Amino acid sequence: MSKSHDLRFPVGGSATRRHFLQAGAATGLAVAGFSAGMAPRPAFGQPKRGGTIRHAKGHGNTSDTLDPATWTNGFTVALPFGMHGFLTVVAPDGSLEASLAESWEATPDAKVWRFKIRKGVTFHSGKPLTLDDVVDSVNYHRGENSTSVAKPIVASIQNISTEGGDTVVFELEAGSADFPFVFTDYHMAICPSDGNGGIDWRSGDGCGPYKLMNFDPGVIAQLERFTDDWNQNRGWFDAIEMLSVVDLNARTTALVSGDVDMIDKLDLKTVGLLGRKPGVEINSIAGPQYYSFAARCDTAPFNDVNVRLALKHAINRQELVDKILFGHGTVGNDQPIGPSYRFYDGDIPQTTYDPDKAKFYMKEAGLDSLEVALSAADAAFPGAVDSAVLYQDAAAKAGIKVTVNRVPNDGYWSDVWLKAPFCAVYWGGRPTEDQIFTTAYASGAAWNDSYWDNAKFNELLVAARAELDEPKRAAMYSEMQQLVSQDGGTVLPMFANFVFATNDKIAHGDMASNFDCDGERWMERWWFA
Repeated sequence: MSKSHDLRFPVGGSATRRHFLQAGAATGLAVAGFSAGMAPRPAFGQPKRGGTIRHAKGHGNTSDTLDPATWTNGFTVALPFGMHGFLTVVAPDGSLEASLAESWEATPDAKVWRFKIRKGVTFHSGKPLTLDDVVDSVNYHRGENSTSVAKPIVASIQNISTEGGDTVVFELEAGSADFPFVFTDYHMAICPSDGNGGIDWRSGDGCGPYKLMNFDPGVIAQLERFTDDWNQNRGWFDAIEMLSVVDLNARTTALVSGDVDMIDKLDLKTVGLLGRKPGVEINSIAGPQYYSFAARCDTAPFNDVNVRLALKHAINRQELVDKILFGHGTVGNDQPIGPSYRFYDGDIPQTTYDPDKAKFYMKEAGLDSLEVALSAADAAFPGAVDSAVLYQDAAAKAGIKVTVNRVPNDGYWSDVWLKAPFCAVYWGGRPTEDQIFTTAYASGAAWNDSYWDNAKFNELLVAARAELDEPKRAAMYSEMQQLVSQDGGTVLPMFANFVFATNDKIAHGDMASNFDCDGERWMERWWFA
């Protein structure tokens, strides 16, 4: 828990996390949202203001902070989208929308981009938005001394300058066709400059639709509508209460009892029953989210590609889709680019459950048997522990002993992920191929959770980013997908729909599929009917 933030005020009168725990004893790409299984209710009527929405999220740690360089889990994805402004936004249909940047243009080689910054925007403190705020907020994630997890996605920026009092100029080391999508990443919040080249994130001052009133890490965030928001066509609620309720039963009980209006990370085993409860509606949105097991390629025995291939052939993917996702998802192929992406290659051969092939690759690694420990908690994804047990049973038929190490939910993302040699992980995906590859698979990336380093992949990643010829670019991304699938350290058995529940008081438009809960922009897009 950060000791530097100063937003710890009494909750006072509202429902608390403890109450729930006691009651229950988680311009190019078109990733259009679509429903599978259970369709979201269409919006009706015009948006209207009013009310306090309460969301119990199956995320949140006591170590969470307001520092945009550190945001990791679903709680710290939704929070900045409510309180902060961003240069660009992913629209519900997957296209790119203007926000704090009202327009942008690039040179023909896509190496220099000019973003015209919107005038008349103020922070919640009343401070006007300036070009320095934009420059310093982006620079916060750049440079040798930056420890930001977003550092890889801005690494291609060589220089940032300003022009004419309303334009920020980004000069890149190579062309980037998808560069404006970089600023939709939830880490790229525009914060007030501190006047010394840094940013003031500790105050919680933002220029989004809601102003932060209380932040108690791992417990609750409370926000109120910012009445002077530059965009009056968003932020329909009067107030927000977002609670960290990692316990699944507690979240579900809270929704059914009416203590909260929405929950995420549902128990898919019982989602059908939950949907039959009066006043409860289930949303199942297909998108880029995937559940995986990350094996560290820098650690024995996972540093041998034959061991990695053995593990990939030792998992029954369809069984996981059937028994963990209950149909709310599809089989994965050990690489993160699914059908919702523009450059998805569906012709790559599917890695199948084949104990004999797993044994073959074990012999190629010089092994007669293999023992690995797999760390899991349901904080990784709903059903992660059960998934690990199913993996254990399937792998046993290949002579691989998987020991399931069940670890606590609290602290999973700070103490287990990126540290354990083999662990369960969920990824919400990203709006472009370049972003997910750069964030999670590029050599040296802070969130490269398999610690994979493939020279050919890294070369293609840079080349594809700058390639403006669509067929050539598609071929590069196809080769990268194959490299990750066959050489990478990620066992990716399934793409999971975003499945969340609301009460029938909530209205909304078309749902985005780039993140959970309408792209985690429910705060600004939804309203009470």
